[in-house]
Amino acid sequence: MTPKTLLPLIRIIDDDEALLASSALLLRSMGWEVETWSDGASFLEAESLLRPGCIILDVQMPGMDGLEVQTELVRRGSRIPVLFLTAHGSIPLAVRALHRGAEDFLEKPVDPMTLVARVAQCATASAARSAEESALSEKRARFESLTPRERDVAGHVLKNEANKEIARALGLEVSTVKMHRANAFAKLGVHSPGELWQLASECGFTGEGLKAPGSIP
Repeated sequence: MTPKTLLPLIRIIDDDEALLASSALLLRSMGWEVETWSDGASFLEAESLLRPGCIILDVQMPGMDGLEVQTELVRRGSRIPVLFLTAHGSIPLAVRALHRGAEDFLEKPVDPMTLVARVAQCATASAARSAEESALSEKRARFESLTPRERDVAGHVLKNEANKEIARALGLEVSTVKMHRANAFAKLGVHSPGELWQLASECGFTGEGLKAPGSIP
């Protein structure tokens, strides 16, 4: 199954209506999908943060300023890259934003090509990370589809145990072990213990019961 790839979305939050409109027009002309907000509270209320892309965020705004919006984004676990727009007087605030994880800050008035280049870098990286996370989720979902007994058998296979050893450990017939092993391999899309080990390693599972690191026994 091929993971669904979400197209990048560029979000712009700025109380300067002229700059908001011109930036949106510029980025749309470059082929990006763009949504705009004039204040941070409205953005946070409306935005689900599900799609990759980039957030262009003004530092100084009435109500919630850019740093407060960034703090809330961090609290929500957002990994969407943030580019701050700042007037000269708010550069110290922008530096604080970088220390909190922002990608960069651009001083107003923003050079159009600089904005396009930085948005492209951030959105492309965000989309690639989203695709990787989606692929990992799909692989982990395969393990979740296993029955408890299939997980037990696969866990013993990861320990490089033969069918007879697994049968003794689980109190099963060898033929039953072979059946569960074949079913598990089919669901996981693997054909050998080596491929099973590779898939489990990519998903962060251990051999013991196919538990993820830090999971509750």
